[in-house]
Amino acid sequence: MEEERIKVLSFPSDSPPLSIIAAAKIAGIALPTQTSTSGSLTLSFSNGLELHGNYVILRYIGRVAAIRNFYGDDAFHAAQLHGRIYGETHFFVSHSFSIADIAIWSGLAGAGQRWESLRKSSKYPNLVRWYNSVSAEYSDALNEVTALYVGKKGLGKQVAAKPKEQKSADGNSSDKVNLGSRPSSEIDLPYAELGKVRLRFAPEPSGYLHIGHSKAALLNQYFAQRYQGEVILRFDDTNPTKESNEFVDNLIKDVETLGIKYQKITYTSDYFPKLMNMAEKLIKEGKAYVDDTPREQMQKERMDGIESKCRSNSVEENLKLWKEMIAGSERGLQCCLRGKLDMQDPNKSLRDPVYYRCNPVPHHRIGAKYKLYPTYDFACPFVDAEEGITHALRSSEYHDRNAQYYRIQEDMGMRKVHIYEFSRLNMVYTLLSKRKLLWFVQNGKVDGWDDPRFPTVQGIVRRGLKIEALIQFILEQGASKNLNLMEWDKLWTINKKIIDPVCPRHTAVIEERKVLLTLTDGPDEPFVRIIPRHKKYDGAGEKATTYTKRIWIDYADAEYISLNEEVTLMDWGNAIVKEIIKDQDGNITQLVGVLHLQGSVKTTKLKLTWLAETSELLGEGEDFLDALNPCTKKETAAIGDSNIRNLKQGEILQLERKGYFRCDVPFVRPSKPVVLIAIPDGRQQSVLNLFNDHYGQMCGVSHLLEKHAMCHFPLQFNMILARSLLSHRPVNLVPVLCYTYPE
Repeated sequence: MEEERIKVLSFPSDSPPLSIIAAAKIAGIALPTQTSTSGSLTLSFSNGLELHGNYVILRYIGRVAAIRNFYGDDAFHAAQLHGRIYGETHFFVSHSFSIADIAIWSGLAGAGQRWESLRKSSKYPNLVRWYNSVSAEYSDALNEVTALYVGKKGLGKQVAAKPKEQKSADGNSSDKVNLGSRPSSEIDLPYAELGKVRLRFAPEPSGYLHIGHSKAALLNQYFAQRYQGEVILRFDDTNPTKESNEFVDNLIKDVETLGIKYQKITYTSDYFPKLMNMAEKLIKEGKAYVDDTPREQMQKERMDGIESKCRSNSVEENLKLWKEMIAGSERGLQCCLRGKLDMQDPNKSLRDPVYYRCNPVPHHRIGAKYKLYPTYDFACPFVDAEEGITHALRSSEYHDRNAQYYRIQEDMGMRKVHIYEFSRLNMVYTLLSKRKLLWFVQNGKVDGWDDPRFPTVQGIVRRGLKIEALIQFILEQGASKNLNLMEWDKLWTINKKIIDPVCPRHTAVIEERKVLLTLTDGPDEPFVRIIPRHKKYDGAGEKATTYTKRIWIDYADAEYISLNEEVTLMDWGNAIVKEIIKDQDGNITQLVGVLHLQGSVKTTKLKLTWLAETSELLGEGEDFLDALNPCTKKETAAIGDSNIRNLKQGEILQLERKGYFRCDVPFVRPSKPVVLIAIPDGRQQSVLNLFNDHYGQMCGVSHLLEKHAMCHFPLQFNMILARSLLSHRPVNLVPVLCYTYPE
């Protein structure tokens, strides 16, 4: 690929890649630039190929530049460069000016006021001397770059010049700068080479995929796409006690729901013969031994750094006991295989970890062939290397086990696989332990792994979450390795921004205590109008609305209406309430009014949703257990418009003034209700505000744990529908049953 084939460098307007532009300018490489709205940094070529990411593009510039040693004078220095442009503290590689110097110079120049303050001080005289030297030697190129991309914001000025004050979005001065940095959603993968990255997403088939797993899956996909690599979907099926084909099938379904494009599916169990050969090899080399120490005693000895009495067994004795383990004999069942690493290491994961355990339970794929199975600690580094994985993505909770991973690969004599850590995703008041989630399923606390109250992918998708929202939510967290304890509200807020512009609008009225409003001058004969399902989005289609002189409204709305008050009937016009009829207890039972269609909707306080009344309704008869929320589901009856009959499974809609919903079960026949599940919108109070007056104080949270604060509720509507809207005739109302799940 020749440098003259460069087409354009695209970058966000607020984050110009200073180091790339400066390197190209110094090297005399023509680099057309343009700002993009996608938020990504991309170098495009005339043949259609692309490079993504600051350091990938910078290394490319270094390689094609005509400057001697710009990317190192040999392979060793090039490797040093690779590390140092990732932010290490050294400034020079070898004795030549290189892209490492450019990267560091650009980082300082882009730091603006902070760097100017340091240059004035005497804290870093060598660094200031080096910076000034580079600035002077390449002044023409660097001054042009800083004037164009830094000078506009008053950054990187000479010491003698007064830095321009920075303003934040709210108008306050700020020294925070973004120049030279990447958008938070752009993440680099160390040691990655374009076209050579191979990753694996390796869930254990002991449950369904949940939102925590989704982060790992989506990050693997992200890096594979960015570096033009591939992802393997591998099932870590080494514990037959907890695993099943049901979980395998649903994990595949969940991964495909997330849009993960995997190259192939593999199983750790595919490698059982090779793993056993490797275990025997390590025994013969004195790098593993068979131990019959009771488990609790073994755990205590590991904590205290005490060597097992079996550690000094001969190779012959270990092989003899190993064969007993393979046979699953009474003697073998007393034993496990341990790696002989270092019982004195401060990192306790290196204190002779277990490699194999006996387990007579048949495997869900291969039956009763084996009586012993490898541990994750032993199998993972082997299979990663065997499958040619270049980078193993692991959450930072396993940080202390990284040394163990590398040591086991070294003892095996296998190729080193790079570990990339990311922060584990935790959601407030949410259980993500598959063992604990399984308890809810087995004890009937939920309807299954896809229950809308569950944090599983199937659960939150049934709840109405769009996968685009989940991807955006996860990538916005960036590459931080700090623990993330996230609020559900943020995720649902992102989701609302995606669904609100396009989801169709429908109407429902709460069944209990609904109030009849009689319009004395209303139409004697019902008629139907075809109106848009979304006033600002034609793609939502149309719906049929019936107009009559007798209409239903919510009791909660009726309570706020005053005598002779003018109100707006949505999608119809204004009306004036002339009479309010109450029973002996003071409850409103009926309203009487007249239409005032010439009235202005801008002058009314109340905008009411309503449904036409018809003569008939179609219908028919720190132990986590201590924190369980007993109030996680509630029924509410309502009636809805007949257009809901035409919803398809998975379709998102809005019930006007009540919230957003996902069609869970579409209409089949009147005896099989349609199911709508309400979607949280990120606000602390939403869908059920209208219902609280009827049903009293609600309780609960979006997950199955207690939360001592007011929360909002999703709803599940079971709907029995009437005639098709295609007839364009007046249609009967739809009885609705609402099941509320706490948010």
